[in-house]
Amino acid sequence: MRSWAENILGASGDFDVLPTIGSKELVAWLPTFLESKSVNYPEIAYPTYLVGAMIAGAKATTVGISPDTWKNADLTWINTPSNPSGRVHTIEELQAVIEFSRTHNAVVASDECYLNFPATGADQPTSILKVAAGKNKGLVSVISLSKRSNLAGYRAGLIVGDPELISKIREIRKHAGMLVPTPVQRAMTLALGDEVHVKEQAARYAARRDVLRPALEKAGFTIEFTQAGLYIWCTRNESDWDSITWLANRGVLATPGRFYGENGSQHIRVALTSTDAHIADAARRISA
Repeated sequence: MRSWAENILGASGDFDVLPTIGSKELVAWLPTFLESKSVNYPEIAYPTYLVGAMIAGAKATTVGISPDTWKNADLTWINTPSNPSGRVHTIEELQAVIEFSRTHNAVVASDECYLNFPATGADQPTSILKVAAGKNKGLVSVISLSKRSNLAGYRAGLIVGDPELISKIREIRKHAGMLVPTPVQRAMTLALGDEVHVKEQAARYAARRDVLRPALEKAGFTIEFTQAGLYIWCTRNESDWDSITWLANRGVLATPGRFYGENGSQHIRVALTSTDAHIADAARRISA
């Protein structure tokens, strides 16, 4: 796992790696492990960031992309590529986040579960650990094998980063019984040792995006961000429920954007996780 972190994430310097029971439980419990009293998380975001803060009894605050507007917090989440929007942080944005962490001596957790899935023609997203260039204090990268290697049922994930921070997390998890079984760890090691299947999976998602995108645009949707990940984030400048109803009347299911924050109330998230045949059928129904 360490060599994978070096070769694929670009991690360097002093860092540690810790297997987790998937990424969702780590996201949900990290504020509790760190005894966080305050948590920042993105305005448009995976709901478990907020739920994790609630479990810990921490104050949760939504924040924009630029750290210039952030208040200091015990833990700040960033998500690149984003679920739901597929937005990818630029190198400059990641550098600003790292500077925030160093200036405020604050923990930053970078959720990078969809790092392996750029859109057609887009650059490969970059891990915060590569940008940190070996200075990993206060930084952790969160990785999942659920989509990368289709291991969702195995509950296989890991965190990489600040060894002192990960040591603290490991000790708490150990006493809480949050240990990844040896067979799962061996499966993870094999999966992380093979990038061929990852590239095949990435090509599959990119092809599905290329099928759905023009159909949605023809139907009046504007695609926003969607530079990577497993989803298309789009709007027709109407209530998300109106867009959802319009699609449902054509036999296509999507997710209301408000599920990811009130700023998403005029957007929808369209998943690329169905089969190629179902994606093609959905495109035909939308175009018709």
